[in-house]
Amino acid sequence: MEPKVSIVIPFYNCAYIEQAVHSAIHQTYPHIEVIVVDDGSTEHVERLQPFMDSIRYIRKENGGTATALNEGIKQATGDYFVWLSSDDVMLLDRVEKQLKFMREVKASFCHGAYHYVNEKSEWLDTVHPEVGSRLEMLQVLLEGCPINGCTVMLEMEAFERFGLFDTDFRYTHDYEMWMRLFPMYELFYYNEPLMCYRLHESMGTKRHFKALVAEMEKVQEKHRPILFNLLQVGGYWK
Repeated sequence: MEPKVSIVIPFYNCAYIEQAVHSAIHQTYPHIEVIVVDDGSTEHVERLQPFMDSIRYIRKENGGTATALNEGIKQATGDYFVWLSSDDVMLLDRVEKQLKFMREVKASFCHGAYHYVNEKSEWLDTVHPEVGSRLEMLQVLLEGCPINGCTVMLEMEAFERFGLFDTDFRYTHDYEMWMRLFPMYELFYYNEPLMCYRLHESMGTKRHFKALVAEMEKVQEKHRPILFNLLQVGGYWK
């Protein structure tokens, strides 16, 4: 039996939601479910109407992206989790290619390359994060987040073992999760673009940049003792 992939799309007043949903429901891999979690939107909800027969729509009170992701995960029935931001799009063969790679290398966690696009969906550049040894990844994680969360595919079992996204981190919940998983998982990398990350003036990383930077420091303070201990005892793969 082929594994099922749950694609969770948190949505809050985003004018690009149609493109995100279209890219999710038209994946070449057939065994998927698309869960759109409306985090209390007051705008653009009507853009979902054409897709209602193809998605699971969940509406909740506004609480932030982490709460929306967690609600989607709780409702998901898949074997693997994929997160897609409502202003981004996935390449249509993303799930098929990434899942095939993960099964071949027996990965529980995988992230990958991605394209930058603008508000007109024009490709700007392709990003291939530098990924070396496990030690090098650890060193980079201690300084910042090299992983685009919307390129991640993760076994759903991870949330059962290590918990959901930490809602105390409104803007860096993804960074905190990857830090939490690092001691237990190898963070496999797929060196092909998987999705298009949109750059636009209303994107959260621009609007909340100062708060994001402050939160990153809190994430590092939380996990630095554990990760430094890995460095000291050599508990990583070369």
